[in-house]
Amino acid sequence: MPTTSPSRGLLSLSLLLPLLCVLLLARGDDVSHSYKSGEPVELWVNKVGPFRNPQETYEYYSLPYCKPDTFIAKGETFGEALTAYELYKSRITIHYGQNQSPSPECSGPVSLNAQEVADFKHAVDNEYWSEMFIDDLPVWGMIGQNDTGMIYTHKTFHLHFNADRIIEVNVEPSNAMPLKVGFPFEFTYSVDWEPTTDPFEERFDRYLDNKFFEHQIHWFSIFNSFLMVIFLVGLVAMILMRTLRRDMAKFAEEFEEEVEVELDGESGWKQVHGDVFRSPARLTLFSAMIGSGAQLLVISFLVILASIVFYHNHPLYRRGTVITIATLSYAFTSFISGYISGSYYAQNSGIRWKRTMLYTSLLFPGVLFVASSVLNLVAIMYGSMASIAVSTFIYMILLWGVVSVPLTFAGTFVGRSFAGKPQFPCRIHPVARPIPPKRSHQNLYLQIALGGVLPFGSIIIEMFFVFHAMWQYKYYYVFGFLLLVYSILIIVVICSTIVSTYFLLNAEDYRWQWVSFLSAASTAVYVYLYAIYYFFQTHMSGALQVSIYFGYMAMLCFGLALVCGAAGFFGTRAFVHRIFRAIHVD
Repeated sequence: MPTTSPSRGLLSLSLLLPLLCVLLLARGDDVSHSYKSGEPVELWVNKVGPFRNPQETYEYYSLPYCKPDTFIAKGETFGEALTAYELYKSRITIHYGQNQSPSPECSGPVSLNAQEVADFKHAVDNEYWSEMFIDDLPVWGMIGQNDTGMIYTHKTFHLHFNADRIIEVNVEPSNAMPLKVGFPFEFTYSVDWEPTTDPFEERFDRYLDNKFFEHQIHWFSIFNSFLMVIFLVGLVAMILMRTLRRDMAKFAEEFEEEVEVELDGESGWKQVHGDVFRSPARLTLFSAMIGSGAQLLVISFLVILASIVFYHNHPLYRRGTVITIATLSYAFTSFISGYISGSYYAQNSGIRWKRTMLYTSLLFPGVLFVASSVLNLVAIMYGSMASIAVSTFIYMILLWGVVSVPLTFAGTFVGRSFAGKPQFPCRIHPVARPIPPKRSHQNLYLQIALGGVLPFGSIIIEMFFVFHAMWQYKYYYVFGFLLLVYSILIIVVICSTIVSTYFLLNAEDYRWQWVSFLSAASTAVYVYLYAIYYFFQTHMSGALQVSIYFGYMAMLCFGLALVCGAAGFFGTRAFVHRIFRAIHVD
């Protein structure tokens, strides 16, 4: 009867646990989205903020609107808490299928004092918008007229329904009034219901900018990237089949004839056979980086697949669902990072495996925690909803300490115990071979800097759409294209890194581990440079928005650097093992 190794079983379990969490998350959503005639429909208010700065948001009642007698908050998920959703029940009353004539929102006329007038004037001058939700459908409206400096005092809600389901929600602000101290006016609202034949499953389609996310552009991007993949794969194949084939055949023939292989007269990659598998500098850090990158590589695929499954029209979709899945996936796949880092560290004769485990546990979450804490302090200083609650930070720390750290420890222990035996095709010489001087075009730093050009070029078009979804008012929904582009990125990273490593070894430089990782990771540097360019193409401004933009882009690019670096390293390692295994040098 066949047996399964403990490492393989635990690795499979670590991949299944996030999916189990997704199922638990799905069971927790008990909203039916169906109503009877006359049944109350809740209107939840969320936030306000300047239109030019999408992430600079504040609580809805930070402006002097009519506040409810008792604040009733809607239960939020973990993902909603991380994405600045804080919904409160409003004073507006809506009944399903029943039109409502203009009605006062407050208990009586409102007279603003000097501070309240200043607050509203600041909001109108900066083109503030408000966000509300009806049956989980977002609805937006402007606070006032920027050109006249007047505030809207009436909201007309247009709701479209099909049988017992709400399909579409719009709000039309009107009745602009001047802002004067002590000037009495009323905040009012009205409701209009209209039947529609649009199905419930397509009610989110109106939020999708099909013209902007035109499929023809995505196919053009994928076609260009695919041509790049063909070119790079062909180049790698040429190196393996033509350039290396002759050398491999020569060494195979000498080996079969039991002739001692002499390399004294040779030059190029064959000369470094005794040093090519030497441990990289800063082995502990390197092991932690490739382990973290491998984990993020798996998580990226899981999150994209989850985004395809939990599409906006999916009955189990709720705000923050994908963020929740990403967070849980990271915690429950920590075994992968521990296994990869622990096994690689042991294969290179490392003895301080506990330090490796600690580095692996802290590397990615530690950087994110420090960066997000700084950004959180900035958001708190501005009183913005972009700040993360202390309780959410505590939950994340508990999730990391209770789930992620033990799984990393288990992965490190299993990796060093069951996959830590060195399996190098060539022996390592006790004395390191001197590296000959290089020409200017063979400079390591130049090779690292150029390593990310082709991978960046393969994703630049799709990145434009992703940036618009992240930093503008767009819903990204073409996750199938994103999966294709992400797969192409990984292939391009691997192929381009293999080619650069081949030229490095031909220069008789055996320091390929860090070079392969950093040259692939440099893709993230180009992405960040593009982010700087993209920022100046928008109208975003202000210290808060600038901090959020560049801070979160730095965190995103750090994760991308780990992913690309790990992919480039593992692809290159397979290439190096393959070519040196074929020459049979002892």
